[in-house]
Amino acid sequence: MPHHFQNFQSLPYNSKLKGFAKNNRKAGNLCEAKLWKKLKNKQTFGLDFDRQKVIGNYIADFYNADYQIVIEIDGYSHDEDKDKMRDEYMNKLGIEVIRVSYEEMRYDFGSGYDYICDKILNRLQKCKKTIK
Repeated sequence: MPHHFQNFQSLPYNSKLKGFAKNNRKAGNLCEAKLWKKLKNKQTFGLDFDRQKVIGNYIADFYNADYQIVIEIDGYSHDEDKDKMRDEYMNKLGIEVIRVSYEEMRYDFGSGYDYICDKILNRLQKCKKTIK
C-alpha cells in the first residue's frame, strides 16, 4: 500500500450524508451494480474499493483508499459544472477521478470497464514512480 497517500480516515467527511450514501448503496443503478460486481472483493487488480463513499460534501460512487481513486458513473443527474467543481475538490485532496457515462456503461459495459481499468493502471504506474 502506498504510504504517501492521505489516510482515508483523515478525509473530510460530512456525517449528514452517511444515511444518503447507505440508501444509494441499496438503491444503486444497473451499471453501478454491474461495476460493483467487478470491483468488490478485490477482483480488479487486487484493489479494495468502497461503494458510495462520503468524501467531504460529496458521495463518490466507488473509492479506493490505497491509491486515492474515485470512479464515477455519470447518469442523468450529473451536472458538468458541479462535476468540474467536485473533481477539482477531489484532485486537491490527491484523489484521481475516473468518469464514465451511464450510457457508455449501459450499452457497452465491456468497453467502459476496459477504459476504467486502463485509467486505474495509469494511476498505479504513476504512484509506483513516486514511491521510492
